[in-house]
Amino acid sequence: MRFDIKAYLDDNSLTIYRVAKDSGYGYTTIHKSFNKTQSGATSLNMRDLDALAKAQHQAMWEVLRDLEKLYFNSDER
Repeated sequence: MRFDIKAYLDDNSLTIYRVAKDSGYGYTTIHKSFNKTQSGATSLNMRDLDALAKAQHQAMWEVLRDLEKLYFNSDER
């Protein structure tokens, strides 16, 4: 699965800095993760979902639901 993380961040008024600060994960870790090209080997991981959830005071399943509904890109393979 490939998600448009940058569109998600923009639509939710989030920055990588804010996600890193609010989640407790390092900026470099989150920056590398959100800016990498996603492939089968480098997909969105649990840490990324946890960071997004913490930054928005949501559960990880809520973030994943939104990503799957609104930011899933099935055209990229």
